[in-house]
This record gives sequence, C-alpha cells and structure tokens, in this order.
Amino acid sequence: MIDSLSQRLVPDELWVLVEPLIPPAKERPQGGGRARTDPRAVFTAIVFVLTSGCAWRHLPPSFGVSVPTAHRTFTKWTEVGLWRQVHQAVLDELGGQGLIDWSRAVLDGASVRAKKGGGLTGPSPVDRGKPGSKIHVLSDRAGMPLTVGISAANTHDSHALKPLVNALPAIRSRRGLRRRKPAKLHADKAYDIPQLRVWLRRRGIIPRIARKGIDNSEKLGKHRWVIERSIAWLTGYRRLTLRYEHKPSHYLAFLTLAATLTCYKKLTK
Repeated sequence: MIDSLSQRLVPDELWVLVEPLIPPAKERPQGGGRARTDPRAVFTAIVFVLTSGCAWRHLPPSFGVSVPTAHRTFTKWTEVGLWRQVHQAVLDELGGQGLIDWSRAVLDGASVRAKKGGGLTGPSPVDRGKPGSKIHVLSDRAGMPLTVGISAANTHDSHALKPLVNALPAIRSRRGLRRRKPAKLHADKAYDIPQLRVWLRRRGIIPRIARKGIDNSEKLGKHRWVIERSIAWLTGYRRLTLRYEHKPSHYLAFLTLAATLTCYKKLTK
C-alpha cells in the first residue's frame, strides 16, 4: 500500500527531475554511523506532509523515515534553496515543450491564518485581526504558478508585485533563448498604483491593471478567475490551508513545493 502511495506522491518521472538536485550527504567516518536515509523516501515523506496536512510527529513510519530525519532534512533542503531549484526544473520541462503561455501573466494574493504566529505574520484584515500571512502567486495565462511568495496578512497586495516579477526565473523555451518576462501583466485594483505601471513598462511588460472607479467587476473577472483557480490549487494542499510553520522560510518552502507539484501535473496531461 505504501509503495503504491509513494509512487502516486512522487512518480518516477518527477524523481528523475528532482534527484540530480538533491544536495550530497556528508561523508561519514569509514565504518561508523548509520546508513544514509534514502533521499527519495525523505522527499516523498515531505510531499505527504504537504498533501495530507499532518503534523510531522504523525508521519507514518511506513515511509521508512524517522520524524527527526524528515524534519531535519526538510530544514536543510530549505536552507540550500532546493525547492526553487526543483520548481525551475519542472518549469523548464514545461517551457521546453511549449506549455507556458507568456502572452499574459496574472498576479494575486490570498490570506491564510497563522496558528503559531512567527515571522511574516500580522493582523489579518479579512479574519477579525487574527494573526495571518498572505500567499502571493504570479501565474502564466493558463494559471501555471511561475513564482510564489509570502508576506504578513496586513501587507498591501501591491508590495508583492515587484518581488514576484523580479523572482521570475529564466525558463527554457521550445526554441530560442530562455524567457523570464510576460508580454502583459494582469492584476486587480489593489495594484492600481502609477509607479507600478511605470516600473512594468520600463521592463517591457504591458500593465493590464484594473483602474479604481473605472473598470467594473465583470471585466475584472475575465482574467481574475485564472489566478483564483491557481490559488485554489495551491491551498488544496492541506499543509497550506493554515500556516503551522513558525519560520516563514518553512511555509514558503511548502508553498513552492505545492507550486512545483501543480506545474508537474500539467506535464502528465
């Protein structure tokens, strides 16, 4: 049963992309210490925590990974930036097959409650001032999450635009040079700031930001539903529904892994 579950969580085709990026383990003294835990088993256990939303202490022993080992390795991989590397590897596969639509990017955010507080949390304006964080997502025209970020829940959405656009990786194309810039960027009225429009134009990106008092909700919904669906895909991973991680880097790690798995599903269709 666990073998079948592990294969569903981390198929062979996904592991082929992940394995070369796994940091090498420290060499142990000859003849001493325990054998190294299988990195695929650890990666699968982490995906299980993300997908199921279970606490680390409830990680099933059938995965062949102890709770301390799984959490320690997750922390180490987070510190070395593994999750963004894996996300880019999957994006490169999508781009190489012409499955990323650069004609339009869409940007939005959503608030989640932070159960344990921690960095990048703040009183949520949509949850009676309770501590929370905000998920920020920038997707291609079809809703594939190209880059993600987090902030405190009381941070204005507009502050996420520049960091997300700057964080767009150079993604492989079917032919020609790598690409990291959409033709247009769509966003709702929260991003309607003149300086942001100027900033985008200087980078060769046409701003398609809804104008306060001018654009109606029907027009906004024409493109907004794409990013709303993307955010729903991400928060469908139960570990992201509420923020349990005290460290913001750990919550961002899970968010980036969820974006990776979301993009990978596109490869399998």
